[in-house]
Amino acid sequence: QVQLVESGGRLVQAGDSLRLSCAVSGRIFRSYTMGWFRQAPGKEREFVAAIRWSSGNTYYADSVKGRFTISRDNAKNTVNLQMNSLKSEDTAVYYCTSGLVPDININSETKYDYWGQGTQVTVSS
Repeated sequence: QVQLVESGGRLVQAGDSLRLSCAVSGRIFRSYTMGWFRQAPGKEREFVAAIRWSSGNTYYADSVKGRFTISRDNAKNTVNLQMNSLKSEDTAVYYCTSGLVPDININSETKYDYWGQGTQVTVSS
């Protein structure tokens, strides 16, 4: 089993930066992919970013490319999402997730096995 606990979500102004963290515990395989998804009110959950735990290869949704950066700290077993130039449309509950995910399915939530409880990010304009 893998446990994921997100933190860092809060109310910010448009244009601000925010860093989300995901504490990872349990039986982690280095072949796992770690990801961030988000869900805005009335919308489906959508892919934000992912990182391969072993290689560090990263993947981003077009809507956040150039503004968000995903990273992992192997020593601390954390995965972080640095969010810059935040917009009101970034408002959502952000979820950390992990699983054995092929490249072709990197943005498919059904391919991830473990999920955190989510952290709320609200961007005020």
